[in-house]
Amino acid sequence: MAEPVKVRRLTDQEGQQLQRIVRRGSTSSVRYRRAMMLLASAGGNRVPVIAQLVAADEDTVRDVIHRFNEIGLACLDPRWAGGRPRLLNADDEDFVVQTATTRPAKLGQPFTRWSIRKLAAYLRRVHGRVIRLGREALRCLLARRGITFQRTKTWKESTDPERDAKLDRIEHVLERFPDRTFAFDEFGPLGIRPTAGSCWAEEGRPDRLPATYHRTHGVTYFHGCYSIGDDTLWGVNRRRKGTMNTLAALRSIRAARPDGAPVYVILDNLSAHNGKKIRRWARNNNVHLCFTPTNASWANPIEAHFGPLRQFTLANSNHPNHTVQTRELHRYLRWRNANARHPNVLEAQRRERARIRSEKGVRWGGRPVAAAA
Repeated sequence: MAEPVKVRRLTDQEGQQLQRIVRRGSTSSVRYRRAMMLLASAGGNRVPVIAQLVAADEDTVRDVIHRFNEIGLACLDPRWAGGRPRLLNADDEDFVVQTATTRPAKLGQPFTRWSIRKLAAYLRRVHGRVIRLGREALRCLLARRGITFQRTKTWKESTDPERDAKLDRIEHVLERFPDRTFAFDEFGPLGIRPTAGSCWAEEGRPDRLPATYHRTHGVTYFHGCYSIGDDTLWGVNRRRKGTMNTLAALRSIRAARPDGAPVYVILDNLSAHNGKKIRRWARNNNVHLCFTPTNASWANPIEAHFGPLRQFTLANSNHPNHTVQTRELHRYLRWRNANARHPNVLEAQRRERARIRSEKGVRWGGRPVAAAA
């Protein structure tokens, strides 16, 4: 008759460790139950009694006891099996990722984007490969490889042949002459209509604005000037863009430095900014115009300040006419210039700066990531 299965004689250290696990519990239920099996066996209990005590199969109890007799307390930590064999190798996973990130039209499919169902069905039909994945397994594979479902974004690449030279000049004046550098641009069009935004309100009861489809007041454009050195923003509202309005803004910039020394103005390539009349006036008044590259308005420092202007004066507004709208805008400008380093202003400027440059993948004064590499 075979001898009953039981643990070998425990050492003091082993007994104390098992007792500690059983008394204090363990973060692992497997370790706790196995420690109970071993202590119960060391106390003279037979396998059927132990199996009933821990609610386990008798063969499981025997396996744990045999394992302890072979390797000691290391048997408390389970060695899980590898599970179901992998159906895909590394090359197959790479192929799945490559297919998911390729536009379906390039693979002869009559749609513009993949869904999980369409992608799984296409992978089953790929000639020369056997790739059978369920939709959930496919989703988990893509998530594990860092492939997520994202909204497509549009962007414009500057085609200006003097792009680098213009950016270098802007960076040069910003670094060397910040106290004599200004930025100018128009912000708008500004219409008279209720504009949605965001604000604090009781949960489930947001603030509401009336809806209107009537646009009987026309539009205006804010002609903004920004002093880099003074961190000051000012401007006026005009009914339209034009050479005379641009010239008036440049004269206000020149008046901010009446000493006659050189002044540098950063502005875009709008036709109202670079006409003969403006260039002639700039030469006669020692004003140096620094134009941003085509489709690179993010290089104008004033762009980051138009975001807070929109956020704090237009969002959540319902101005009755342009007079009130302009009055409120100028009230904000006075507050902004008096609180130029206010955390709310700085945060809004950083957020707007990140938004207008995110699609380029560049920081101010830098180059696109691909070019830098």
